[in-house]
Amino acid sequence: MTAEINPAQIIDGKAFSAKLVERVAEASASLEAKTGVKPGLAVVIVGEDPASQLYVRNKGETTQKAGMRSDTHRLPDTTTQNELLALIAQLNADTGIHGILVQLPLPAHIDANAVLDAISPDKDVDGFHVVNAGRLAVGQDGLVPCTPLGCLMLLKDQLGDLSGLNAVIVGRSNIVGKPMAQLLLGESCTVTVAHSRTKDLPGLCRTADILVAAVGRPEMIKGDWIKDGATVIDVGINRVPSKDPVKAAEGKTRVVGDVAFEEASKVAGRITPVPGGVGPMTIACLLVNTYTAACRTAGVQPDDLLAR
Repeated sequence: MTAEINPAQIIDGKAFSAKLVERVAEASASLEAKTGVKPGLAVVIVGEDPASQLYVRNKGETTQKAGMRSDTHRLPDTTTQNELLALIAQLNADTGIHGILVQLPLPAHIDANAVLDAISPDKDVDGFHVVNAGRLAVGQDGLVPCTPLGCLMLLKDQLGDLSGLNAVIVGRSNIVGKPMAQLLLGESCTVTVAHSRTKDLPGLCRTADILVAAVGRPEMIKGDWIKDGATVIDVGINRVPSKDPVKAAEGKTRVVGDVAFEEASKVAGRITPVPGGVGPMTIACLLVNTYTAACRTAGVQPDDLLAR
């Protein structure tokens, strides 16, 4: 007789993010009613990259849905770096704008680091500025990168108190891996950051109560890498050929994560799907950061959006 396999509980990031946007909308309306400050987000896109255009449109629609001011600045790919920096300076000075996001990638002739560094840290809702990275590292209030923030919200919603849990993060990027480690340290987890030079990566992953995959390699993390009952957060978004040979020959693709979902879901206790897991949380947390920045401008304490 074979043992019964209990499939993992699916962490529905799409449903969670929809409720989070509703809570942001309520909190923003309350802030405006009490202080007259309406949270405002400015998104800047340079060029005509189709994926970026779609993403920016989704951001604008979600921002408006939350009752916030939404400004989108669409610039041609001939825009010079100095012209872009001048726009950022203008947005930094605009008291009605509390969050500034420059959509990446930028054209090759523009230094992305110089542009991101030019954004006021207090309006850096992507959380990429070196000042915000430093604030996070030393435990000060700052704006946190949206994807790790969304991951943390899902974890706390599922597990409650994370104190004492072993967390392994596969990936050490400045956008996800490093800030995720800082956030989990802040929750009193025991944190290990793994990467391409890690020895016995499968063995290390098997020690994790919380496993965060953010390496950008499709289905790299296999089911037998996962500890029984672990919570798996899959940040990866990778396009691979369709399983249907005919569709694959036509160039059709499907989206998968960094975790081999079918295998992993037979071992993990909880797991995020791809799509529908971490992805929707990113835009929702962009609005959280914009609301938080507006509260700080108004001199009031932001609501605890997870407690609402």
